[in-house]
Amino acid sequence: MNKQGHVLNAVLLSIGLGYVFYPAGDVPTFRAIAEMSVPIVLGALLPDVDTAFGKHRKTLHNLPLLAVVYAYPVYFGNLHYVWMGVATHYVLDLLGSKRGIALFYPYSKEYNLPVGVAVSSKWATGITVAVTAVELALVAVVVHFELPVQDLTGTVPGIL
Repeated sequence: MNKQGHVLNAVLLSIGLGYVFYPAGDVPTFRAIAEMSVPIVLGALLPDVDTAFGKHRKTLHNLPLLAVVYAYPVYFGNLHYVWMGVATHYVLDLLGSKRGIALFYPYSKEYNLPVGVAVSSKWATGITVAVTAVELALVAVVVHFELPVQDLTGTVPGIL
């Protein structure tokens, strides 16, 4: 995926999550969207910083980076939701491109799935929207069927 695809995914994901958690479409919905949108967009762009140094789709496209940004809210109390952007970046690069990513860099090669399209393909935007819809559907299932998922503090939240 290209940068525009990652930003599109992050924006649609933020809006969708706002409505998944607060379906009424009132002030709490828009507050949740505002709270999540900037961190998720920043997280979605973070892995591509490796284009300026290192090896693209290797240096910052791996599970150790995801673990670090996931741990930030636990230890420092900031950067909430950035991990969602990073995680969805990885999903898009695995599903929405032919090249894949090196999840265990520097210890392994790049992994890809046989369903990707070229970044410049006319199908890239459609794949981005489809992946976002699947991500939102999975979150909606967890939230609306009240599956026991723990948040970063170790408690089981009802809502954000």
